[in-house]
Amino acid sequence: MTAPEEAPRRQLTGQCLCGAVRYAVADEFVYALNCHCANCRRATGSAFKPFAGIERRKLAITQGEDRLLVFGERDAGDMHCGHCGSLLYSIVREGMYAHITLGTLVDAPAIRPSAHIFVGSKAPWFTITDALPQYDEHVAPPAED
Repeated sequence: MTAPEEAPRRQLTGQCLCGAVRYAVADEFVYALNCHCANCRRATGSAFKPFAGIERRKLAITQGEDRLLVFGERDAGDMHCGHCGSLLYSIVREGMYAHITLGTLVDAPAIRPSAHIFVGSKAPWFTITDALPQYDEHVAPPAED
C-alpha cells in the first residue's frame, strides 16, 4: 500500500503599497487576531492591526528583500517597505513566527481573526462591533504540535 499523497500547499501572495516588496506565504496560518495595542495602531495608522501568525520558515520574500526596512531587529522587529513604508510583517516569538499584516495579502487566506487583543488600550474613538472575544491584554497563541 502506498502512502497517500499530501495535498499541495496553497501559496498566498502579498505586497507593500508601492509593490517594491513582495512575498509568498503558505496558507497555513496557526492563529489570527486583531491587535489594538498602541504600537500596532501607530505602525498601521489604524484602530487595530489584523494579523495572522505562521512559522517564519513558511514566509519567503520574492521581490525587494534589499528594500526591507527593519524597525527593531531581524529576529524581533517589524518589516516595512523602505520605499513606501508599508508594514508587511513582524517577527515574534524568539524569531520563530511571523505576524503577517492581513491587509498586505493579495490573496484571501483561509483563516479569519478569532479575537481582539489589547482591548484594554484600544483607541477610545473606536467601537468594536463584532461578536469576537475581547481580551484586555494578550491571549496565548496555540501550543506548537
